[in-house]
Amino acid sequence: MALIKSISGIRGTIGGTPGDNLTPLDIVKFTAAYGTIIAEGKTSTKIAVGRDGRISGSMVQGLVVNTLTGLGIDVIDLGLSTTPTVEMAVKMAGADGGIILTASHNPKEWNALKLLNQEGEFIDAETGARVLELAAAEKFNFAPVDKLGKLTVDETYMQQHIDAILQYPLVNTRLIKKQDFKIVVDAVNSTGAIFVPALLHALGINEVIVLNEEVNGRFAHNPEPLPEHLSQLSAEVVKQQAHLGIAVDPDVDRLCFVCEDGTMFGEEYTLVAVADYILGKIKGNSVSNMSSTKALKEITQQHGGSYYPSAVGEVNVVKKMKEVNAVIGGEGNGGIIVPDFHYGRDALIGIGLFLCHLAAFGKSIKSLRNTYPDYFISKNKIELPATNGKGINVQDIFEKISKKYSKHPMNTEDGLKIEFDNDWVHLRTSNTEPIIRIYAESDLETKAGNMAMQLMRDIREFSSQ
Repeated sequence: MALIKSISGIRGTIGGTPGDNLTPLDIVKFTAAYGTIIAEGKTSTKIAVGRDGRISGSMVQGLVVNTLTGLGIDVIDLGLSTTPTVEMAVKMAGADGGIILTASHNPKEWNALKLLNQEGEFIDAETGARVLELAAAEKFNFAPVDKLGKLTVDETYMQQHIDAILQYPLVNTRLIKKQDFKIVVDAVNSTGAIFVPALLHALGINEVIVLNEEVNGRFAHNPEPLPEHLSQLSAEVVKQQAHLGIAVDPDVDRLCFVCEDGTMFGEEYTLVAVADYILGKIKGNSVSNMSSTKALKEITQQHGGSYYPSAVGEVNVVKKMKEVNAVIGGEGNGGIIVPDFHYGRDALIGIGLFLCHLAAFGKSIKSLRNTYPDYFISKNKIELPATNGKGINVQDIFEKISKKYSKHPMNTEDGLKIEFDNDWVHLRTSNTEPIIRIYAESDLETKAGNMAMQLMRDIREFSSQ
């Protein structure tokens, strides 16, 4: 169905023909290319590998681990894990890199190789380009039998990750425990079912109800934590008379909350709330991608800091955060990056910080949400006619749209963002799917939707010319 190569890694659907899908041959080829590059100039190399709960996870992990050991690379196998846990494990273990086997929010037929450097951060675009080139050339040098890499299975990193959260200065377990929260968790049949309850119990929360807790990769609903997919969680929060609900995606790097009355806190406001808490303790700057709500900019300025936008993609957010020395950053899809914890989206540290914020606030989560402005983002997408957009000139479409709206301020750093007074529309091709994303924000939901629909009509009109 699809094989997509980007800064987000190598992502595709399982099965089919090599080169068009994520087949065993493709998995071996890209793993070998990555391992070869990471091992360059080193007498010994160590790489951490972990996976989410996908159906294909065990198969993909076997191919990846054995390819790396076949190159003479030592492997730390974390088994079932999360994206942020693998990122932290790279640093904790002194590894030279890491691979996370997850297609994040994509449906069950997808899987991916997310590639990390020795800092536990996503490889940069230059290294990514080298991986693609080497994989295409298939110039690998595998190790002789007496120099094969060693495999070490180590499943202690979940606890190490949780311990690091408990020790983080802004996480106050005493304050959280005092609130006696009752929480419902939607673990969407992946590793959140293991990691999130373990964290909540460690934070002193006794009443934890877990939905979709069997880690089988057969997602009970679309795994992207969007409001339309969280009706079960919403109903259960009300039924259980819980204080709140928590939803994560399959690799636990995205986070959103449900209020006590079953309404959505809003994934865009996960970052806003955590930033509000952190900036109230530490003065500094914030960063989010330019498809995220302007509420973060307003909260940051209220705390005396400066806000900076980045291109979409975690690696771009991290790069901008380092440039401006931000103390908090992330993405409006519920991705929280706490730089003095680690430079990666991490739902687990996000949970710890959000619960501290809520506990200190002293009222309901709904009341907390009401302290923030009501902006609405309409999120839409148009599928491209062919894989990776081949067959349609997206840049040509964007240029025509730019001419149509030439009187309005624009940003072309990442696709096309157009400012309409206090509102905005952002058009860009996806890093992970063959689509154009259309985001629009306004203080009125209907207005945001209408702006997005108009731009979608523009795209269709100009793509047919």
